[in-house]
Amino acid sequence: MIDKDGVATIEMIKSKFPRKDVLTRPKAIIECYQDIPCNPCETSCPFDAIYIGNDINQIPRIDFDKCTGCSSCIAACPGLAIMVVMIKDGKAYFKIPYELLPLPQVGEKWQGVNRYGEVLAKPCTIENVMKTKKTDRTAIVTVSIEQPFLYEFVTIGRQL
Repeated sequence: MIDKDGVATIEMIKSKFPRKDVLTRPKAIIECYQDIPCNPCETSCPFDAIYIGNDINQIPRIDFDKCTGCSSCIAACPGLAIMVVMIKDGKAYFKIPYELLPLPQVGEKWQGVNRYGEVLAKPCTIENVMKTKKTDRTAIVTVSIEQPFLYEFVTIGRQL
């Protein structure tokens, strides 16, 4: 429970995701669970898919019909709480923020990690690493992992 251990329940996590058939195209997933004063995701979205409103303390809402999965919001989020997810051919593809060095390299196998910091049973593959002037110091790493880990995976750990 998030109030006791800081980790969202599976029900909370699933509430942030659209239906799986919507994820056949990339969609941003915003894992904000508490009201805090923040709105860079809303201001960075070129498609007006993210809405917070006049009260900057509100939890962001995303319009999955407008979201293209462009990833502009990922590096804009100071809490590293946004990822872009897509399902294809039995795998889940995640674009995640990554701010550690060394950066992973395309083709490497890394450990998939859940929200408790535990290593998942299957490794993930680094599909792409994007670091541009626009993303500042936050790299956007695309990883693939088996689809059953869709709601468990959150980041990567040590290279295998």
